[in-house]
Amino acid sequence: MSARTDALAAILHTMPGNDCAIQRGRMLAAMERLGSVTTYEASRYLDCYDPRPRIHEMRSAGKRIKTVYREEQTESGVYHRVGVYLLEGRTDE
Repeated sequence: MSARTDALAAILHTMPGNDCAIQRGRMLAAMERLGSVTTYEASRYLDCYDPRPRIHEMRSAGKRIKTVYREEQTESGVYHRVGVYLLEGRTDE
């Protein structure tokens, strides 16, 4: 595992549960700690099957989250266009 996937696994471990608030918390923690989180990472490593509603909820609550897109290769070798979520206004941007 990479340092990034290790960090995502640690977030999941320290924030157990599957309700919407917990999923939002895990995604927010990932963006704060790692600078971004992809739709793939949220689904695969943070147990947020569909992260788009959680992002919508965070935006509705006032979080400024930017979405950009990139091509990413999955374990099967297929490339997919994935969303990358970034908190706007971070000091390391």
